[in-house]
Formats: sequence, structure tokens, C-alpha cells
Amino acid sequence: MSDLDLPPIGLGTSGNDDPAECAETVAAALEAGYRHVDTAQMYDNEEAVGEGIRRAAVDRDEVVVATKVHPDNLAYDDAKRTARESLERLGLESVDLLYVHWPTSAYDPAETLRAMDELRAEGLCDHVGLSNFTPALLDEARDLLDAPVVAHQVECHPLLPQTELREYAVEHGHTLVGYSPLGRGEALEDPLLSEIAEKHDTSTAAVCLAWAFAQEALVPIPKATGDHVRANFAAQDLELDDEDLDRIADYDVRERYIDPDAAAWNR
Repeated sequence: MSDLDLPPIGLGTSGNDDPAECAETVAAALEAGYRHVDTAQMYDNEEAVGEGIRRAAVDRDEVVVATKVHPDNLAYDDAKRTARESLERLGLESVDLLYVHWPTSAYDPAETLRAMDELRAEGLCDHVGLSNFTPALLDEARDLLDAPVVAHQVECHPLLPQTELREYAVEHGHTLVGYSPLGRGEALEDPLLSEIAEKHDTSTAAVCLAWAFAQEALVPIPKATGDHVRANFAAQDLELDDEDLDRIADYDVRERYIDPDAAAWNR
């Protein structure tokens, strides 16, 4: 099993590229109780995320900070160099979790993963994660890495439950970190999820997150600003019943909202 104990919810920062708003959001989230913040080179907000972490009245050691190496930076030398640049932007000596963002573009399994192992050995990250991999690519990466894979990050929500990857995570002892747990907002209009929300007198967003909390080895990282930050955190108080979970499991609507042509599952 992984020795990284991720909190049940994290803050996603994709798309939050306004520096002032991003820093304010990160600080507010940490002060509201979040202890896991996720960013990436691709998001162009690492500096603001670092500012938000420093601004919050929360000890750095209490926060899991994750970032990801851009697909174009996954050649061995580029991965080593840009990981250091990420730390400079974040204002941190190390991150808790460093991901390979997409196994595309400059990704070379042997060389990229050698760089990740070396970054961990050099103390620039405590743990290594992967993002947007298929089971076959996960198998390959696990064979090549010296470091254990502690997290695999993918789109995951009630309309894309990622059953195979959740089962893989349980079998191999890592966490499936679910980005876009609200389906980029599209899931909020879904009839079944809306009906379940009405039953519990709550929001559809809360239902999506409560579904995630009910799954083994799954941690959602919703992105939000303003009041939505606290509302998402409060969704931990909602418990769906077996009937709700069964209806979602049996639902015939399945949608993937982030689906680039180059993604591994499209090859």
C-alpha cells in the first residue's frame, strides 16, 4: 500500500490562471480545511499556488502539494530541469507528489521515469504519480519505476466512474485521484443526479462529490473559487444511501468530457 495518505478531498486549480484569484482561492481553501492542493506546469499558476500556500495560516508540513510535468517536458533532461523550475515558482524545496501529466508528446517510458526516480532520490519530490494512463501503461510504468506509484490521476465522476482504474488502484495499493469530479459542470444538469440531489435536499455538485467519497481509493479534487470552495468541502457531510449508489452504478449514461485525440485511450 502507498505510504502517502491523501486527504479525502483536494483542491484542483486547473483553469485558475488569474494570479490574484488563484492565490486567494488556495489560501481560503486551506483555511477552510483542505490539506491537498493540485497544480501543474500546464496550468501556468504554480507561482500563485505557492503564494496562496504561504499566505494561509496553515503549516506547510500539513499540506500535500502536487504538481505535474508538462507532456512537452517529459524528455529526461527537460523533466529534471522543469521540475526544478516548478519548485522555484512554487517557492518550495520539494513537493509531496510529482506526476507525469500525460503519457504523450515527449513521454519516453524509460527516460521519463528514470528522471522521476532521480528527482525523488534527490529529494525534490517525496512521491511519484502518473496521470491519464491506461492499465497497460500503468503496468509498464510500475515495472520501470523504482519508486512506488502512489497516485494515478484521471477524470472521474458518476458519469465516468472509471471502474477498471478504481479496481486497479485498489489492487495495486495507490489512490485514484479524480479530476473534473463534477464533469466540468456538465454532470450538474444530469437528470438522475439532479433527482438524487432533490431527494437529499442538496446540490448536484454535492451528490457528485459524495459519490466519490463513497468509493474505495478515490479522492476527488474539484476546482472551485469563492463560495464553491467551502460548499465542495462541506459535501463530505453528505452520505448517499445504497439505493443512490446502485442507481448510479447501473446508469446507462456515460460521458468523458476531457478527451484529447492524443490521449492514451484513443490510440
